[in-house]
Amino acid sequence: MAENKIIIPIWKKSNLTVEEAAAYCGIGSRKLREMSDSEFCPFVLWNGSKRLIKRRKLDEYLDNAYSI
Repeated sequence: MAENKIIIPIWKKSNLTVEEAAAYCGIGSRKLREMSDSEFCPFVLWNGSKRLIKRRKLDEYLDNAYSI
């Protein structure tokens, strides 16, 4: 039986992996991990030990940031 995988473009996903978020916004994955290590980070979602990036919140954060 063939698997039918639905491929969703990055810009339509609500939550991204660190690697997807790095490709999406042009920030390195190491820098995104460093930024999202804080417990007060507004754009990180933890699913157990898996770190997901909330795409819309990341966009808002970057729109309002002077530097990172």
